[in-house]
Amino acid sequence: MNLVEKDLKYIWHPCSQMKDYEELPPIIIDHAKGVYLYDKNGKEYIDIVSSWWCNLLGHCNPKINEAIKVQLDKLEHVIFANFSHEPAITLCEELSKIVPQGLTKFNFSDNGSASVECALKMSFQYQYQVGNTKKTRFMCFTEGYHGETIGALSVGSMDLYGKLYKPMLMDTIHIEAPDCYRCSYGKNRDCCNVECFEHAEKTFEKYADETCAIIVEPLLQGSAGMRIYPAMYLKKLRDLCDKYNVLLIADEIATGFGRTGKMFAFDYVDVSPDIMCISKGLTGGYMPMAITITTDEIYNAFYDDYNEGKAFMHSHTYSGNPLGCSAALAVLNIFREDAVLDKAEKPAQYLTKKLNEELIDHKNVGEIRNIGLINAIELVRNKKEKLGFDSKLRIGYQIYKKALEKGLVLRPLGDVLYFNPPLIINEAEIHKAVEICTQAIYSVIGQ
Repeated sequence: MNLVEKDLKYIWHPCSQMKDYEELPPIIIDHAKGVYLYDKNGKEYIDIVSSWWCNLLGHCNPKINEAIKVQLDKLEHVIFANFSHEPAITLCEELSKIVPQGLTKFNFSDNGSASVECALKMSFQYQYQVGNTKKTRFMCFTEGYHGETIGALSVGSMDLYGKLYKPMLMDTIHIEAPDCYRCSYGKNRDCCNVECFEHAEKTFEKYADETCAIIVEPLLQGSAGMRIYPAMYLKKLRDLCDKYNVLLIADEIATGFGRTGKMFAFDYVDVSPDIMCISKGLTGGYMPMAITITTDEIYNAFYDDYNEGKAFMHSHTYSGNPLGCSAALAVLNIFREDAVLDKAEKPAQYLTKKLNEELIDHKNVGEIRNIGLINAIELVRNKKEKLGFDSKLRIGYQIYKKALEKGLVLRPLGDVLYFNPPLIINEAEIHKAVEICTQAIYSVIGQ
């Protein structure tokens, strides 16, 4: 029995209809370097989606490798209740220098969904302990995605992930999210006054008294199809939260660590969230780790004698794992020493330029949108009316398969193809990836 047969015998892959694997069996990766993955047969693939958006500085980055190896010989893990270690302390000290102003306290978990669960529980308990006992619900955006645990699904709005489980989920309040490609106000994201913000204003007016917090994906709704909206929206939302005493949770799991062109999406505005969730790029895609970061004000609401029952009784076995902290410290060192954000600007401009040169005039390309190195190609059957393809055709999936044949990992979001590469990608690699993407599109829907 070969490895593919053994895989299919034992493994239930994530976010997959396993019947698809009859036609497209799992690709067994042997090793990786930079933006490339190499399978057991020696075939190379450009990892243009950063292995679900987490590989930040290339596979097998020597500096991150070395940091983990050094730590491995000192301490692999220790209970994080009443114990600590230098990598965790140093990591928090370094992060405090770069996160949005006012975020000072760091609560560790081991994945993005867990950090969202932490943020939800933290905000709920905070409001209760400061006397706002009627604030028990959460607001979120339509088409939002924050993970797949029960709380995270509850504040998401993607039926693909949550519809079946609605009887299990919390009753949350949904605000119509910005959809700049199909703006109902006839505006453009680059020069509007976020007229769509009226949906948030009306919802707050109606439900703010019972709302403890709102959670948002700042500037970029990832799973919704890499929808990008103006930074002004965050500024207005901060003001609205202050007016109604609603906590603002920023889910920067996908947008943090340079993905939007700045270290965090909230760096585009001069305001801060009350709670911020980070993961994915935090360790460069190496180790499962997440952090929920909050303010002194929220932290102090939990600080009291034990018998008062105000402690935050929330824990994860691998909280503050030393190997993950060491990887994260290496990531921050590389950002600082190698000027990663500055160097990524040129390839980001080149990627957007190349995609537009090759595809913007294609009859089925509705929009190519970008922020930082993230670029998204929305495919439509009717360009003028912005009508999508019948989902049963699985156009994006067909293009994905063609791209794989040619050596590009282009995992779509429905019929939205996206590029979200490691920040160290170069122009030659971008050129090759765009060329393969274009060929795959042509082979499925023509020129």
